[in-house]
Amino acid sequence: MKFKTLGRHAREGTKSVWRNGWMTISAVGAVTTTLLLVGVFLALMLNLNEIAGNIEDDVEVKVLVELTADEQQVSELENNLGDLPAVGELTYSSKEEELDELVDSLGDQGKAFELFEQSNPLNDAFIIKPDNPVDAIQIAEEAEAMDQVDEVDFGEEIVQRLFQFNEYARYIGLGLIVGLVFTAIFLISNTIKITIIARKKEIGIMKLVGATNAFIRWPFFVEGLTLGVLGSIIPIAAVMSGYYYLYYNLQDRIQFDFIQLLPFNPFAFQLAGLILVIGAFIGVWGSVMSVRKFLKV
Repeated sequence: MKFKTLGRHAREGTKSVWRNGWMTISAVGAVTTTLLLVGVFLALMLNLNEIAGNIEDDVEVKVLVELTADEQQVSELENNLGDLPAVGELTYSSKEEELDELVDSLGDQGKAFELFEQSNPLNDAFIIKPDNPVDAIQIAEEAEAMDQVDEVDFGEEIVQRLFQFNEYARYIGLGLIVGLVFTAIFLISNTIKITIIARKKEIGIMKLVGATNAFIRWPFFVEGLTLGVLGSIIPIAAVMSGYYYLYYNLQDRIQFDFIQLLPFNPFAFQLAGLILVIGAFIGVWGSVMSVRKFLKV
């Protein structure tokens, strides 16, 4: 395509944006609202996914060794646990280390347990980090069936609920985003449909003098792209400024180590780029749908 022809398409497409007046404002407003919601949902979903990932990375399976097990039996159990295919990391914790950890975790109240140092009632334990957190349940089941295992603890109910929550949150969030995007596509499609109807006579004349379908469609393509890009400006500014405020004012107040927001840079800029791409896609796809369905050429 010649540069002069491309320039003509660009001029015609942008003229249609201003020519349609209130319909353009309506379409841009719809895209703006959609992308603002999409941006907020994406920021929320991706951060929840990061937090869930941090929690999943902390999933451990603790295998308590029977109090009557001797050194050889403990060694055999360690070898058997290490042979499990889903085990990523296996750490031995003696009952003395278990008692020290219990005392430290309880703070001042834990000092009362120091009395048990001479007659420690706790079990030796193996701490297992799965390669994949989802495999924690399988590892626990296989470990429970082994000899010299007294008990297996990995917070079964909490872990299962965590996995279910993550799965549902991803599907629901994705469904909402897809629904919002298609709503904006529909509105832009209707806006361009009105433009096509208004220029029906002009388009007919262009066809009579030999204009190709592609030549006629290009201005509408530019119009849809322009509407999508214009609609992404406010959402990008709002999401970036809002995330900047949250990240630099909220992060220091979070008291839980596993709750870590994604770094403002590069996350906010990547999110802004994604919003711009989605906006352009919404505009272009709305244009393509409208032209394909309503342009009779």
